[in-house]
Amino acid sequence: MASYFPRHTVSWKLEEPPAFRKLTLSLIEMGLVTGVLLRLYRSLVITHGASSWIYFGLTAAFGAVVLFGMCTAHLANFTIRQWVWRAPVFAALEIAAEMLASLALIALHREPWGTGRATFGDWPSMMADLLVWRAIPLFVFTVLLAGVVQVVRYLLLKFEDRGHTLDAIHDEQVASE
Repeated sequence: MASYFPRHTVSWKLEEPPAFRKLTLSLIEMGLVTGVLLRLYRSLVITHGASSWIYFGLTAAFGAVVLFGMCTAHLANFTIRQWVWRAPVFAALEIAAEMLASLALIALHREPWGTGRATFGDWPSMMADLLVWRAIPLFVFTVLLAGVVQVVRYLLLKFEDRGHTLDAIHDEQVASE
């Protein structure tokens, strides 16, 4: 009689990525987390900060590092061809999350705007500011990052003496056009 049950079992090992890696794979979560984080950081910095140019410069630099770092952490999981649509969607989600957090802060009378607190009437102009201060820098950063990635890839292939790979990539790009 045939044996329907094996005598030796094989164990399967399922490897799941760590929590932050899972987060970086999700475009929606990364955009929303970044937006809320930056809006809360902005509110905290403006409300409790000193009024010196050094303080302003350091806090703005840290905010830029967070914004570009979160964008890079997400885009690093995908090919440059997918960055064409992922980067603008990331920027749109980040701005949307930041504006929703701003609405919540306005409702709590905690959103700084100029020398006072923001009101719901200030909200549209705050959104216009975000388009300038978030979307344009993210676009420029993504283009620069893509250029750096391409140059590094080219130099690594050249250094490893894999010129034939470079020729194959070039031929593939020409054929796809």
